[in-house]
Amino acid sequence: MTKFQLLFVVNAGLLGLCQTFGVVSNGHLRPVKAKISLATGDGKTEFDDSRRSFLTQASLLSTSLLVASSSPANAAVGSLPELADANAILQGVTIRVADQSQQRSTISFFTDAFDFQVLRKRVKGTVEETWLGYGPEKLSVPSDCSIPPSSFATYGGHASIHLIYDSQSPSPLYRSGDAAPGDSIAFLQVAVPGYRISQMVKNNANILDAYGLINVISPAGLPVRGIVGIAPDPIMFIAINCINVLTSKKFYEQLGFVEQEYPFARPSKGKSPFEPAQPEKSVYMAPSPNCMGVLLLQSKSKRISLNPVMESLNIVYTPAAGSESAEVGTVIDPSGTAVVFLSVTDFELEERKTQ
Repeated sequence: MTKFQLLFVVNAGLLGLCQTFGVVSNGHLRPVKAKISLATGDGKTEFDDSRRSFLTQASLLSTSLLVASSSPANAAVGSLPELADANAILQGVTIRVADQSQQRSTISFFTDAFDFQVLRKRVKGTVEETWLGYGPEKLSVPSDCSIPPSSFATYGGHASIHLIYDSQSPSPLYRSGDAAPGDSIAFLQVAVPGYRISQMVKNNANILDAYGLINVISPAGLPVRGIVGIAPDPIMFIAINCINVLTSKKFYEQLGFVEQEYPFARPSKGKSPFEPAQPEKSVYMAPSPNCMGVLLLQSKSKRISLNPVMESLNIVYTPAAGSESAEVGTVIDPSGTAVVFLSVTDFELEERKTQ
């Protein structure tokens, strides 16, 4: 796989865009914190043609972003064999909850209805963080995992949902039981042997439909689609509504994502009501076929309202050889979804400290 080293060719016309998408350091583009939004009269954040126009200008960076090749040994994210040719993975998503009650119900929703595990926790000042998933996140084979593994649940490389509660948060992001607070996120898809509707109801989730599969708004406001099936990692992908799928595709290509074969969790491969086929005009992308991905869906609307509970998509990557371990950086995709970068070194350090 190509290296996740983005070389920036400097010219006067692109210097302004650097402030949003990166800073130049020894010829390397490094992500920086930057958020841009359009405030509307109803208090929501929407991304319309004006927003798309700005991001289209930013996509001109593609003419100045050169992907340098490297050996798999230099590019590898961690030491898992299936990621030997990958230099970045989509490791998971971060969501926010409105209050302590919603924090408890959201954790119970995922653990009791979909059999997630609480992987790790951290309390720092007024902020409480919980990571949920189906197995170890570490990017190497865990010491207690036999090879070949008897269960993928004991193997490394799992994606996670990072849940954040801040007691100082000024206002509720979502009222449990309501419709999703924005339409930028279509759903997070998970594939499990079974799910418990009774536990969804108990935790104030909003069930939209449950024929063959289930679509439900979690107590935090994140839409979730549950498929009864089996996947290497049950957290399969995040589906994002796009004003223009091709524009979003180009954006994610600049981040090292590649169009991949659409993943299925059942042998019928989309030919039954229990698991639908890949939606028309959609694009499935991931940095590697062996990690979580994004499904880009064409929206029927020219405007997309941001779901405020979705804090970010989280990419773990290997910095360019010889460069310093980059600080956490953020860019915004054309649908308004934040994408956060964390180096392998920083991710592994954080994962160890929060066990």
